[in-house]
Formats: sequence, structure tokens, C-alpha cells
Amino acid sequence: MKQLFLLRHGEAGFSQGSDFQRQLTKKGRENLIRMAEGLVPTLKSVDLMYCSTAERTLETANLIEKHVIIKESIFTRVIYQGDMGNMIELLEKTSSSVQSCLLVGHNPTISLLLAHISGEHYLGLQPGMMAVMDLEISDWKMIGFGTGILKEIIQ
Repeated sequence: MKQLFLLRHGEAGFSQGSDFQRQLTKKGRENLIRMAEGLVPTLKSVDLMYCSTAERTLETANLIEKHVIIKESIFTRVIYQGDMGNMIELLEKTSSSVQSCLLVGHNPTISLLLAHISGEHYLGLQPGMMAVMDLEISDWKMIGFGTGILKEIIQ
């Protein structure tokens, strides 16, 4: 059994730059810190983190890493630009030795991914929300529709 954590970036403000450059708000940072501190008793480490290279997701990942040990990180623009098919493809390429994976991304894709893998109705993850899923697979190549069980939503 594998574990997948889907985290939508924290609340971001608007900038004079592009959407890609948007940064977390003070409230967004505070909420993520509170959420990350709450993770510590149950989630001490993650084998692999995939993270979008947008500024707000990088900031989100940095705040989480202060509380949870991330053994390996992969930063990719595919998460920012991609659709659900790209996210499934990314996860399918994950090494079978990885037992737990955190994906830090954006809506609507991250919420669509949650609905697809869990086989549940669409649940719109709000900024800073994390979905915790148990995957009924032995290899990441097997991930797909209905292969996961939504265990918890953390905010």
C-alpha cells in the first residue's frame, strides 16, 4: 500500500507580475505553518515530494519542509502547466521504492486528481488544504481511477 498527499498551495495574493510569480499572503503562510505543525505527530517524513515551480507552491513546500522530513524533492513546471493526465503520468513514473508521495500543486487540477484517484465526487480543495489518501496499489504504475481511499482532509 502506498500513501499520497495532495496539497494545494497556500493562499496567494495578486502581484504585478505573472500568475506564476504570485506569492503567499501572510494569512496563507500562517495557515500553512499551523497545518504543518499539526502534521508532526502523524506525518514525520515523506519519501518523495513533487512540487510545481510557481512561486506560491515553492513557498508552500518550504514551509512544510520545516516540519516534515522530505527525503527527495522534484520541482517541475509540468504541475503548473499540466492537466490531470500529466499528473497521473508523473505519478506513474514514481519509483516503486517510494512508499509516500506529496504533490504540491494548483486547482483545479489537484482537486480533479483527488476525485479521479479516490473515485469520489469532486471536492474543491481550498488554499492550504491537504488530502491524505491510501492507495490500494503495490506500484505507482498502477495508479488510476478509484485506486485510492480518501482518509482525511487537513487544513
